[in-house]
Amino acid sequence: MNPNPDTTPAPANATASDAPTTLQLLHEGHPVPVLPSAELLRGQKVVAIHHNGSLYRLHATRQGKLILTK
Repeated sequence: MNPNPDTTPAPANATASDAPTTLQLLHEGHPVPVLPSAELLRGQKVVAIHHNGSLYRLHATRQGKLILTK
């Protein structure tokens, strides 16, 4: 398994506010849906994600970065 997914680069003039209109990411040759972070965070700075019996925290920083911790 390739640890680095194949990606299609965004256009040079793309901005953070540009919403993806098509699948732009490939993993093992298959398209992957792209979700805006706002859809995951729903106006919050932190959301919890339950995955395989563990609880993870997705946190948006003041600098606009995302941090996922277990």
